[in-house]
Amino acid sequence: MSTTEQPRRADAIRNRRLALDAAKLLLAQPGATVTVEAIARQAGLGAATIVRAFGTKDALIDTAVSDLLKPLIQRGTQAMTEADPAVALRGFLLELIDFQAAHWIMSEQLTRLQVPLTTARRAELSEILIGLIRRAREAGAIRSDIDPGILPLVLGETTYAIARSNGASSDLASSFVTVIMDGLRPPS
Repeated sequence: MSTTEQPRRADAIRNRRLALDAAKLLLAQPGATVTVEAIARQAGLGAATIVRAFGTKDALIDTAVSDLLKPLIQRGTQAMTEADPAVALRGFLLELIDFQAAHWIMSEQLTRLQVPLTTARRAELSEILIGLIRRAREAGAIRSDIDPGILPLVLGETTYAIARSNGASSDLASSFVTVIMDGLRPPS
């Protein structure tokens, strides 16, 4: 905090948290309209309070999505240290599918927004996925004849499609990931 900034009042901190929680809830609801007014209604606050706390809708949504991505990034970082790279990659893919199934509407909400925090978090996720792929390749657990730059895109798009399917259940996700991992296994 700089010397010119004032510490936030307790009610401002509470209002900020309420707004963030409301935005996260709306971002998880397919078909929800994520506007300042909708967030304010969900939070039980006035629209002016939301604007005071964040400045813009983009900033609020950026903060909310960035917060939602933090646990996934932490889990991916942990996966990088797991002993079996194939198990780590499979587990992380299942977690990506679970996250995307719960929040797939977010991607559609973000398309026209300025979201630097979210962009940075997505880059972190991409680096984690690339790292998990690299580890699995080096261990001989997945093929090396597929361009490594394409694999994150293939896996990301596949998990996104699975998450958006009407029958997205843990059994369906697990079956798809099994097929993906089998397809990535080096030929014997």
